[in-house]
Amino acid sequence: MQAEFCKTLTNPKRLEILHLLEKSEKSVTELAKLTNLKQANVSQHLAVMRHTRIIKERRVGNNVLYSLAHPKITQACNMIRTILTEQLIRDVKSTTSGWNE
Repeated sequence: MQAEFCKTLTNPKRLEILHLLEKSEKSVTELAKLTNLKQANVSQHLAVMRHTRIIKERRVGNNVLYSLAHPKITQACNMIRTILTEQLIRDVKSTTSGWNE
């Protein structure tokens, strides 16, 4: 279950959608405009994220609005981004430290 959940987050467009939903709930149309993807592609990504319960939907009349299923999802992604940034900085420092000698 955890592997499937994490695999869902390996797609850059899904991560982009996830970060857009962090701020507020959005419709497929809004997400398509913000990501420069076709609505059909956005719908496919949303279906994958719904399947792993990363997002949830709410119907308002004829519209479906999507939001994060839990705010800790974004916190987890931000933590991973911080770790990767720290690793990158460490790698750059270790690579450039020999240049000063």
